[in-house]
Amino acid sequence: MIHSHRMFSHLVRTTGEESFYDDQLRHAAWGARCVGRGPTAPLHAGGLTALADRLELKSLPAGSPVFSAGAPPDGVWIVRHGQIELSVGSGSQHAVVDVLGPGDVDGDIALLLEMPLPYTARTLTESECLFLPAADFDAVLAGHPAIARRWLSSVAQRLSAVQAQLINILGRPLPIQVSQLLLDGAVDGSVPLDQRTLAAMLGVPCPSLNKTVKEFERHGLINIGDETIDIIDAEGLRHLHLPAETR
Repeated sequence: MIHSHRMFSHLVRTTGEESFYDDQLRHAAWGARCVGRGPTAPLHAGGLTALADRLELKSLPAGSPVFSAGAPPDGVWIVRHGQIELSVGSGSQHAVVDVLGPGDVDGDIALLLEMPLPYTARTLTESECLFLPAADFDAVLAGHPAIARRWLSSVAQRLSAVQAQLINILGRPLPIQVSQLLLDGAVDGSVPLDQRTLAAMLGVPCPSLNKTVKEFERHGLINIGDETIDIIDAEGLRHLHLPAETR
């Protein structure tokens, strides 16, 4: 979900401000890669049962704010139903960095690191979440060793996966970096990131990123939407990583 770089006013926007926004976007996007989901989610059914008396059920209409970028985390959110958008900026500078779905967990890493939230969250659809307040989160980790071990193991797995993604793309040609980022970020064959977010994550100019994804589209590997990129030929994207003589 990326928009091309535009200076909405030459009197307001400066190169330094654009760079600051790109840094914020990059931080938020990689932070979103650390969301607990699937096999790396910190809780299973048994863990939820153990926390039943501490968890709060929250039903949220579509468009509801969940938390705001820059604010201190107030607890851990576990999505039961619906979709929650993670984004930075507003107006022409609004960029979506991820979309949470059922089973996804967020807020725990920010709590553990005592750092502000890197992005804003709001519901895209009517959603239902389990919420574990910050004080209860601390109490659970202190009083339930088995849950604490599983939770910290989940965080370690997520951080390790993001580190591996970074190492895997550093120093490689841009087409390989972009293809790897698309493959890593795909959910059900679609990447919920626009081109400005992808460019910020890779630290490259938007025109360079745009040229690469347009070439992918021309070869039938992807389809570029306004706010998503659909992967048409995942195997073709993986093929780019092979040595030239074996393709």
